[in-house]
Amino acid sequence: MADRFAALKDLGEVLAALPAPDEAARDRARQRDGTLTKPPGALGRLEDLAIWHAGWRPDGRCDRPAVLVFAGNHGVACRGVSAFPPEVTAQMVLNFQAGGAAINQLAELAGARMIVTPLDLDRPTADFTAAPAMSEAETCAALSAGWAAVPEDADLVVTGEMGIGNTTAAAALAGALFGGGPDWVGAGTGVTGAAYDAKVAAVTAALDRHAGALDDPLEALRRVGGRELAAMAGAILRARVMGVPVILDGFICTAAAAVLECAAPGALDHAVAGHVSAESAHAALLDRLGKRPLLSLGLRLGEGTGAALAVQVLRGALACHYGMATFGEAGVSGKE
Repeated sequence: MADRFAALKDLGEVLAALPAPDEAARDRARQRDGTLTKPPGALGRLEDLAIWHAGWRPDGRCDRPAVLVFAGNHGVACRGVSAFPPEVTAQMVLNFQAGGAAINQLAELAGARMIVTPLDLDRPTADFTAAPAMSEAETCAALSAGWAAVPEDADLVVTGEMGIGNTTAAAALAGALFGGGPDWVGAGTGVTGAAYDAKVAAVTAALDRHAGALDDPLEALRRVGGRELAAMAGAILRARVMGVPVILDGFICTAAAAVLECAAPGALDHAVAGHVSAESAHAALLDRLGKRPLLSLGLRLGEGTGAALAVQVLRGALACHYGMATFGEAGVSGKE
């Protein structure tokens, strides 16, 4: 299949024509919520979730979720920014394919189809402290891979990732989009001491080197991102075009999604934050995007794990919204 995006301007054209939610369906959901056998607001954010979801899936269905895991290798790993060597990326892809990773278990629990997409693992991105991470063609190929990975019958999408060095790329990307430079750097795979200092130095060097070209979010993705980040952005965008809700995962996924929001405000209206991770900058990044996390469990694995767990929260919201009786149906007296 030909790439969906031949040039970054093609992505901009899609972003300029995003579908809006069905506000009439949301109004109906609000009206129904007000008639259910509970005090107003008693189910808290579950009520908000159900109303949000109705704008994208008026049928209330959430029985064909897809967990999409993208894997890429990063040239910046040569700077000693991770506790693990780059070959772990390919090894973990084999683990995903064999069903042995945490995300396999959580995807199965959610009844989700899991699709793993390795992206040129034998060809890492360039070390972005010295050159742009990707060419325009490479960026577009990764975006297209993410777009193509979304199943046509999916009614919910979770995106996850694997890639040694990708918290460094995510920190650089967050710094490019929002400023703050090394403030976005965290422990990632558990780095401390010299490795942490190397990570801060790599992010600082990358932002300095590419400073004159970071005003464009898509160019920022090309210069300091990575293939799996671009693929997640492509999948999240494809879900929006299809009218499919998205649950965002951790810091790396959120950084990838932020590219879309910075390029076209409102581009993430179809997405909720599944959780806030233990990665130190994730909460700040969610705050920049106006996303309140559904869960806070101290996770920092990536792979889509926190978002996959949050599928159950969304399903709980929908079960209550569509399954509960109204006051009239139950013969219960409402609030006077």
